[in-house]
Amino acid sequence: MPTRQDDKLSRRTFIRNTSLLAAGAVAGGLAAKGHALSKKGEAAARKTLCYNPEMEYRRLGKTGLWVSVVCLGGHWKRINVMGQDFDENRRDVVNRCMEVGINYIDACCRSEVLAYNRALKGRRDKMFMALSYCGREVRSKEYRTAKKLMESFDELMSESKQEYTDLWRITCHEPGGRHTFNTSCELVAALEKAKKQGKARFIGISSHDRRWVKMMIEYFPQIEVVLFPYTAKSKVAPKESLFDTVKERDIGTFGIKPFASNSLFEGSSAPDDPHAQEDDRRARLAIRYILCNSAITAPIPGLVSPHQVDNMARAIKERRSLDLKERAELEKAVKEMWARLPANYQWLKKWEYV
Repeated sequence: MPTRQDDKLSRRTFIRNTSLLAAGAVAGGLAAKGHALSKKGEAAARKTLCYNPEMEYRRLGKTGLWVSVVCLGGHWKRINVMGQDFDENRRDVVNRCMEVGINYIDACCRSEVLAYNRALKGRRDKMFMALSYCGREVRSKEYRTAKKLMESFDELMSESKQEYTDLWRITCHEPGGRHTFNTSCELVAALEKAKKQGKARFIGISSHDRRWVKMMIEYFPQIEVVLFPYTAKSKVAPKESLFDTVKERDIGTFGIKPFASNSLFEGSSAPDDPHAQEDDRRARLAIRYILCNSAITAPIPGLVSPHQVDNMARAIKERRSLDLKERAELEKAVKEMWARLPANYQWLKKWEYV
């Protein structure tokens, strides 16, 4: 795949060149197997970054961006089993994502932003990438004003040598309700300022508190994207679902922890693990199940090998709806997943209904 090592777009040029894509995409519908796109939606999806006709794309809410229905989560848990240089591993994974049509990376802390910026060196404009500086955002008392949030944002932008980020999504407390309303106003003010300055093309938040997320997107129309947990055990709540608000406000959504911090799997993720084949199948079943919810733009699993990237691409090509045998398989797998959840991830059980 061509990289154009010396290709450096200015922030202003990049935003100008992609504005038409975004404008056309606003008129599009959600992309999902079995649901035809409008002609405008089809045309916009074909123009998206890393477009591959064998990949599927969904519109990221009112941002107008079209992203692959599985994206790359920034975390790299279990990477040690690869026996590979870290930067080489990240480049290999990013390269394979681009080849199969995965076009968005969610980098949610300083180390991830720096690592993926290195992996995209010379081709930053070839993928969408989000930025968060979770250690220096509103989880820390020191960073609960717009001024301090902008300072940490600018610091990371400078350190990573980026002129823009596609999405600045502030990582909030779990539960988000621990934040005061004043903090909410301050964080939105910071996001708005970054967007007005052209440093963040789009803005959003990440939280593990669905009631607080619902409040935020109802009260602050500036928010365009939200990230929250959605596992293979999650379901749409029968009433007062977060998805009602998401659809009404046209919010882009990324599902974090789709594999419940790897609790879905029996093996270690090592290529020669005896459970590798079964774990691959479990991963595909989980992704297919999650994507049956058209209000989820994309789950964002952390992937530690090109093989895992290929497995996600394979899941997209498989039939979307699970048959009775597959449902029984997944039900058994998620029951074991719940039983394997470590103590510090028991809170995920509160996301069974969203």
